[in-house]
Amino acid sequence: MKAMFRRIAAATWARSLEFVRDRSSLGWNLVFPILMVIGLAFVFSGPGQPLFKVAVIAPSDAKLDASLHPFLGTPQVQFYREDTLAAALPKVQRHRIDLLVDFTAQSPHYWVNTQSPKGQLLERLITGSGGAALVREETTGREIRYVDWVAPGILGMNMMFACLFGIGYVIVRYRKNGYLKRLNATPLRAVEFLIAQLLSRLLLILVVNIGVFAACRLLLDLRMEGSYLDLLVVVALGAFSMIAMGLVVSARLASEELAGGILNVLSTPMMVVCGVFFSMDGSPRALQIAADLLPLTHLLSAARAIMLDGAGLAQLGYPIAAMAAMSALYLSLGALLFKWRQD
Repeated sequence: MKAMFRRIAAATWARSLEFVRDRSSLGWNLVFPILMVIGLAFVFSGPGQPLFKVAVIAPSDAKLDASLHPFLGTPQVQFYREDTLAAALPKVQRHRIDLLVDFTAQSPHYWVNTQSPKGQLLERLITGSGGAALVREETTGREIRYVDWVAPGILGMNMMFACLFGIGYVIVRYRKNGYLKRLNATPLRAVEFLIAQLLSRLLLILVVNIGVFAACRLLLDLRMEGSYLDLLVVVALGAFSMIAMGLVVSARLASEELAGGILNVLSTPMMVVCGVFFSMDGSPRALQIAADLLPLTHLLSAARAIMLDGAGLAQLGYPIAAMAAMSALYLSLGALLFKWRQD
């Protein structure tokens, strides 16, 4: 047992030194996300996009159009369906949506954030649109800046690339240049090699992203309502799941070009559908289902809940369970499919 731990520690240390000595790669991982967050903060520092978004709670067989209420026929407003009041109301409070309308109650209600200028304008539209009168309900909540919302997405995206390419591309390169074949002649077993690669990449990613997060927090005064320890646990689990995904890609491939293509096929959809830059509220159901199958979605969901809403780990059961299940699945597949030599 001691010999196994010594072998894992030695392989972990060797891979970590290799990464640290690659100054260009290390510098890119440190500087890029900071520049990205600052750039987006500058671009989106002005007024928000002229698009209204309204959540509607309605019977499942009801269409979200003017037949339900004349207000739902307003062409300048995006209406989308929410299932429960408990899920939708915090979005009004956090200015993620501009208004909430509930048609399931005996007397239809609408909720408006009294601190939201867009909500106040929509309230004038809904009261003057005709149809049945809706009961007014008030809620409050401080607006979340776009930079506060997008910063976890940028850091998560940077982590995704570091996890997938840092583990998947590197192991494929090792196999192609014969390094894995030489390791196969040593007492190091395949599972020990994979654990070492995973631990090295996880440790480096956590250290780098803690530094990047601290710099963004200092420069941009990012909002942080929850516990730093809870955030660290969520980030570590999310990074673990994405590293394990990279292991699956690298388990058998010997072509760097093919590995790069597959990794791009995985990473590009995650940037689009996982909510890196924009909220997926109101998006087609098929996209939301696809996003739920990707670890970055659950990482960003949990991180934003901690940073913006002050949620604790006990309130994040679903994203944590999803990331843990994905980690176990990907790690098992990677270990089963792994081979030392190229055919």
